[in-house]
Amino acid sequence: MFNLVIFGPPGSGKGTQSENIIAKYGFKHLSTGDLLRAEKNSGSELGKKIKDIIDAGNLVPNELVQEMVKNNVVKNRDAKGFIFDGFPRTTDQAAWLDQMLSEIGESVTMMLALDVNDDELRVRIMERGKVSGRADDQNIDIVNNRIAVYKQQTQPVIDFYAKQNKYVSVEGVGTLDEVFGRISKAIDSAL
Repeated sequence: MFNLVIFGPPGSGKGTQSENIIAKYGFKHLSTGDLLRAEKNSGSELGKKIKDIIDAGNLVPNELVQEMVKNNVVKNRDAKGFIFDGFPRTTDQAAWLDQMLSEIGESVTMMLALDVNDDELRVRIMERGKVSGRADDQNIDIVNNRIAVYKQQTQPVIDFYAKQNKYVSVEGVGTLDEVFGRISKAIDSAL
């Protein structure tokens, strides 16, 4: 099973490029953002808590995210592989993911990071907000906070996977096809 952690700051193109990876390689997309937004929109008590956290641009607690990830991996054991999108966001989550996968005889194959500068991220997120209607993508203060949270809490995950020789950086600026070409080259070299 090929287990790919797709990584990068908000607006780097993880979701868009995940769709291309799914189409080419047949991996199962596991987007914690999608899972959390679905719960947020469900109207449940848990959804209301998640809504408050997400709308402020903060990260949802580990235990909740980990439970959702494990349930989805176990439920889809027959997949060719997984794209972990939006998880892990911290080194604690990365260690937990390694442990959880190890328990089922699997491991992370590669952490592929999309490298995009902050100014480009702001433009992309604000444009996405106009199209999607997502409130958290339309407020520059929240956008800036999400980028800052990524740098403080999430970027250290790169070191975690670099120490395991699983980290691959891909330039995330260019046409969708150019970026996907770089991604495909990286995945093909690990298959």
